[in-house]
Amino acid sequence: MADMVFRFPAPGPEPLLTDLDGWVKIEGNPTMKTWVQHTSIDGSVISGTWEATLGTWSTTYKFYEFVHLIEGQITITAEGADPVTLHPGDGFVVEPGFKGTWKIEKPVRKHFCIKLK
Repeated sequence: MADMVFRFPAPGPEPLLTDLDGWVKIEGNPTMKTWVQHTSIDGSVISGTWEATLGTWSTTYKFYEFVHLIEGQITITAEGADPVTLHPGDGFVVEPGFKGTWKIEKPVRKHFCIKLK
């Protein structure tokens, strides 16, 4: 039963350093680091830690994502919608099909959980 609960370790020394698929820099020169720290037994869900520096990306989502913002500040604006500003402690969901921008206003660290299938 111990395998049924997974506690995230501290992010390791080898993050993915490339921008995520569907993310295009449109303001500044933001960078991101992604640590995939767990994959579900059936491979349908990944979770981990993500960090980003100041700037803005245009984004398109293929998958459902749950986020818990640990530090920083993000303003997310979906096409045709009002901006939503998120702060440390906020939890939120981005639905598949989202198109819009992520503006990193203070350096960000978040935990994420993405449903791939």
